[in-house]
Order: sequence, then structure tokens, then C-alpha cells
Amino acid sequence: MAGLLLIHGAGGSTETHFGWLTRRIGDRFPFVRGELPEREGLGVDEVVDGFVAAADAAGAGTFAVCGYSVGAPLAVRLAVRHPERVTGLVLTAPFARLDHRMRLGVSLWRGLYESGRHRLLAEHLALTGLGETFLERTDPARLRAMLMLAPAPPAGTPAHLELAGRIDVRKDLGRLAVPVLVVVTTEDPLVSPARQRALAAAVPGARTAELATGHLPFWEDPEGWADAVEGFLTAEGFLTVGEFLTVGESPAAGAPPSGGFG
Repeated sequence: MAGLLLIHGAGGSTETHFGWLTRRIGDRFPFVRGELPEREGLGVDEVVDGFVAAADAAGAGTFAVCGYSVGAPLAVRLAVRHPERVTGLVLTAPFARLDHRMRLGVSLWRGLYESGRHRLLAEHLALTGLGETFLERTDPARLRAMLMLAPAPPAGTPAHLELAGRIDVRKDLGRLAVPVLVVVTTEDPLVSPARQRALAAAVPGARTAELATGHLPFWEDPEGWADAVEGFLTAEGFLTVGEFLTVGESPAAGAPPSGGFG
């Protein structure tokens, strides 16, 4: 059975980052949830091998991969390490490795998390994650209320950030041999659009779609993001009738982001 593997970003989960997609096409496609590890010290290849094991357990022989933020370079590495399993990639807000600006942001993120200052952490993530268009059209009082309701960051956040700091897939980009869609978040204050477009240019035959959002498209424009992903999966013939392959409920529509996004 073919499937779709979802790999979320740091400080989140497949439910918080991909709930929009599971609601949209969950009745037409079997999903495998690729959860990032909750302990530090695992190698990148160990992590992607774990995703393959999850697909095996779910009965997905081959699968497309949808990777968001740090999930995007993990998806790239997975496709290169296991080319016989991966049929296509959707990479959203991707990077090949952290640049210096991103490392500063990740260092502050971890420091705020470890200090327990979760309210300040939510504000930091909003500042470095949300695009200008979204911020300008959102009433400040409503934004503050949404940030106060944001769930606490998951316990695995330090492990997610440590993993992000060690990823470097620059040499893997040119080795990809499957259909690839790169979704560029054009107002992204964390991963610059120029770096995202450069990544797409390094992938043979990659297509691009652009969203006028910051680094949080699942919060800023979930329908536009869903349109881009669903359109690619349909065009490549990936969509089939299916059901969820793993348990867990998707978050309610419009829920504020969890404690992270990277």
C-alpha cells in the first residue's frame, strides 16, 4: 500500500503542523505520522530510518513525504537513503542547513524553553515565525490572546532543536530522483525566501509554489497551503482512497501553534 509520510517541524507534532492536511484529504489518502525523536543524540540517518520503520509498521510499502521546516531536510535525506521507498517530496519552508541567523534564533528558542519562560517563547516564535501580512491584519489584542492560549512546547523540543543544528543535506539535493514540490513561504523571517528558492534550484526538476506567509503557513494560510500540496499530489497521481494509518486526532481548525515551528 502506498501512503504519505508527514514529518513535522521542531517544537510541534504531525497533529499541530499537518492537521489542516489530514482534515482535507484524510478520507482519500493513508497517512504515516513521522514524529521527531524526543531524546537527543540520535544521528540524522537513525531518525530517517525510524520513519521507514514507522511506514513498515503501518503497511506502507512506498510513500510520498511531506516535510515542513526541519522536516524538509529530513525528507530529503530519507529520499536519498531509501530511494526504493520514496515516490515524491513536498518540502515546505525548507532549508538544507541552519545559517548563522537561524542558529541565533534556535539558541534563543532553546534558552527560553529551558528557562520555563513559555509566554516569552511564544512571543519570540510569533516574531520570528509570522509574516508581515498576517501580523498587520491581526488585531494586537487578539494576537496576544492567541499567544496566551498557545499550548506549552512539547518535551521533545530540545531534541528537535539539537537535531536541526546537525542537519546538512546540501550534497543530497542534486541526488534526488523523484518529483519534488518546494513550497516557498515568501514572508518568512526565519528561513529566507532566497534560501528556499536556492534549495529548489539545486533539486533536479523541482517545481515551486509560493505562499505569502511567514514560517507558519498552517496558521497563516492553511487553505492555500492545502491547495498547493493537494494539487501536487493529485497531479502526480499520489492521491488514492485510504484511511489513517496511525492514531491521533487533528487539532481544531484555527488553533494557535504549539511551542515551535522550526
